[in-house]
Amino acid sequence: MTLHTGPEAATDAFIDALPKVELHVHLIGSASVPTVLELARRHPDGGVPTGEEELRAFYTFTDFPHFARVYRAVNGLVREPEDVATLVTGLARDLSGQGARYVELQVTPYAHHMVGMPMREVTEALDHGARRSLADHGVEMAYIFDIPGEYGVEAADVTVAHALQEPPAALVGFGIGGIEQERPAYRDAFRDAFAAARNAGLHSVPHGGEMTGPETIWEVIDGLGAERIGHGISCLQDERLVAHLRETQLPLDVCPTSNVCTGQVARIEDHPLPRLLEEGLFVTLNSDDPPMFATTLADEYRVAARVFGFDRPLLAQLARNGVSASYLPAARKQALLAEIDALVTA
Repeated sequence: MTLHTGPEAATDAFIDALPKVELHVHLIGSASVPTVLELARRHPDGGVPTGEEELRAFYTFTDFPHFARVYRAVNGLVREPEDVATLVTGLARDLSGQGARYVELQVTPYAHHMVGMPMREVTEALDHGARRSLADHGVEMAYIFDIPGEYGVEAADVTVAHALQEPPAALVGFGIGGIEQERPAYRDAFRDAFAAARNAGLHSVPHGGEMTGPETIWEVIDGLGAERIGHGISCLQDERLVAHLRETQLPLDVCPTSNVCTGQVARIEDHPLPRLLEEGLFVTLNSDDPPMFATTLADEYRVAARVFGFDRPLLAQLARNGVSASYLPAARKQALLAEIDALVTA
C-alpha cells in the first residue's frame, strides 16, 4: 500500500471524512471479497474459491469478459434469502468505513425469481438487511428495483409485480439496467411497467446512455419519466439533450471507473465527467459494481481529485449533489448537507 504525504494525504483525509451517499450501486456487484468468501463457504459447490488468497486472485479485475464471469459466479451463490441479507449488510459494512451515510441499492428481483425465491422471502431479507445495516454499521439503506432489460416482458412483469405486491419497506425507486441495445424490442412493456410503478409512488431511476447513444436517454426521459438517470454519459453527443438536461437539472449518476472497465471510455483520463460539469449538468458520483471494478465510493472521489484535479469545494459539491438527488426525507437531507458544510468550513 502506498502511503501519501503532503497535499495528497490531506485530500485523502478530507475525502474520507466527507459525508457521502451512494446512489448507483448494484446488489450483486457490491459484493466484496469478505462477503463473497462468506457466500462461497456457505455454498461450496458454487465453483467460487473458498480460500481468501485464491478468491482475491479470482476477483482481481482484468477485463470486461472476466467481470461478467465473476458477476455470474457471485450471482450463482445467491440462492436463499439469507444470501440476499448477507449482501446488503456486507455493502453497509464496506461503505461505513468510507464516510457513506445512505445508499440507494439497486436490486434485481428477477434474478431471485429465477432461482425460485418467493417474493415475500426476498422482501423479508431486504428488510432484515436494512435494519442490520443501520444498527450495526450506521448506514441507512433504501432500494431501487431494477429490470434486467435484456430479459424483456417477463422481467418487466416480475419486477413490477414484486414492487407493487410485496415491496420492502425501504423501496423508493424503479429502474432498468442490463444491455441497453436490447430494450427497443420491449419498449411498450417497459413503459407500462414504469407507469405502474410511478402511479404507485415510486421514483423513476432508469439507466440510460451508458452503452448506447442519446436516443436511449431521450427514451428514459420521454417514455419512462426518468427523475434521475444512471450514467447518461452519451448525452454529450446531442446538443439539444445537453440543453434539456441543463435546463431541467435532471441528475446523472456518473460512475467513472465503471465506464472504463466496461469499455465505454478508453482511459480514465478521457472520462467526460469534467465536461459534464462544465456544461452545467447535475452530476452525482458513484461506484456501480465497486469490488468487481477494483474501486470504492471513496476511490471515485480520489479519481476526481487526482485525475481531474477537482479541489475540495468541487468534491464537496459532488457530495452535496448526491444528497440533493437522493430520496431521503427533507430533514435528513438538510442534516447531511449541514455536515458537509461544516467539514468544508472547518
